[in-house]
Amino acid sequence: MRVPFNRPYMTGKELAYVAEAHANAHLSGDGPFTRKCSDWLERATGASKALLTHSCTAALEMSALLAELEPGDEVIMPSFTFVSTANAFVLRGAIPVFVDIRPDTLNIDESAIEAAITSRTKAICAVHYAGVACEMDAIQSIASRYGLLVVEDAAQGILATYKGKPLGSLGDLAALSFHETKNVISGEGGALLVNNARLIERAEIIREKGTNRSQFFRGQVDKYTWVDIGSSFLPSEIIAAFLAAQLEEATSITHRRLGIWDRYHGAFADLEQQGRLRRPIVPEHCRHNAHMYYVLLPDLEQRTRFIQNLRQDGINTIFHYIPLHSAPAGLKYGRARGQLEVTARVSDCLARLPLWLPDMEQEFVIERVHHHFHD
Repeated sequence: MRVPFNRPYMTGKELAYVAEAHANAHLSGDGPFTRKCSDWLERATGASKALLTHSCTAALEMSALLAELEPGDEVIMPSFTFVSTANAFVLRGAIPVFVDIRPDTLNIDESAIEAAITSRTKAICAVHYAGVACEMDAIQSIASRYGLLVVEDAAQGILATYKGKPLGSLGDLAALSFHETKNVISGEGGALLVNNARLIERAEIIREKGTNRSQFFRGQVDKYTWVDIGSSFLPSEIIAAFLAAQLEEATSITHRRLGIWDRYHGAFADLEQQGRLRRPIVPEHCRHNAHMYYVLLPDLEQRTRFIQNLRQDGINTIFHYIPLHSAPAGLKYGRARGQLEVTARVSDCLARLPLWLPDMEQEFVIERVHHHFHD
C-alpha cells in the first residue's frame, strides 16, 4: 500500500462550477463566484470584509502594506512558521522579531511577546498552528497597551474557534489559505479578512493595483484612477469557482477530518503513556479544525528513524518547519529574542501523518506506527 501525505479532496461540484464561470464569460477576478466566496467567508467568520486573494502569501503582503511599515520597523512573530509569514513584512523593509512558542499548542508564546517590544515595534503576527488558536486575549491585551496592529496568520485555521469566536475574526487583519494541503482548497488561493473598519477602503484599493475601482463599480466615484500603492492580488474566477464548491461543503469536510484526527488520537494514547511520543494538545477553550495530526518524538534521531521506517512501509510522513530564526534569510533579515529553545526542540521532533485517509488506509498507518515502536 502507498499512502501519500496529501490527496486533494473534491466535493464533485468543482468542475461544473468552473464550466459555469466560463459560460458566464467572466474569468478574471471579482465575478459572481468571487462574491459568493467572499459572502460565505464574511458569514462564517464575522469579518467586516473578506477579500479573496491569489494566495495566503498575498493576503499577508496586503497586511504588511496596510500596516504602513517603514524600513527598520519590527513585527513580532514565532520562528516556527512558514517563510511567507516573515517574507511579507521583510518585503516592506521591516524586521521580523522571532520569539519562542508554547510547548503545548506550539503557538507563539504570549508571555514572550512583551519583552520583545521596542520603540520600532508596529505589529504582532499570531500564527494559529494546526488550526489551534493562539491565546488571543493576552495578545490583544498587549497590542492594545502598546498600540500595535494584530495580524492573524490563520492559514490553517478555517472553521476553528477561540472561546467560541472564529479564527480570523480576532485580529485587525487575518490571512487564510486555500492551498491544496489545507482543509478547504482551490489549488492555490487565499483571503484577507479585515476586521478593523478603518482599513477596509484601503485594503480594497491595494488589492486593485492601487486604484479605487471597487468604489467606481459601487457608483461612489464617476471614474477610477490610481490613488495608492498596490498590486494585482485577485484570483481568477476559475479559482473562485473551485473554491465555492469547497466552501459549500466546508462543514462536512471539517467533520470528516475531525473523525480521522480523533481516530489517530485514540489509537496513539497508549504510545503516549509509554513515553514513545507526545500527541497534540488542544486547550478546552479552543475548537480545532483537524488541519493536521502530528506527533512529537523524543529527539531528532528518533524522529528521523520514525519517518524513514514509515516511508519504507509506503507512508509519506513529513516533518515541518525549519525555524526561521536559524535560516540564512532569517539571520540576514530578522533577529531572535531569547534562545527559542522550544522552537528548536519541536522542529527536531515533530512528524506529520497523512490526514485525508479512508478507513483502510488509516488503519494501515496506525498499525505501522505501532509496529515501528514495538519491532
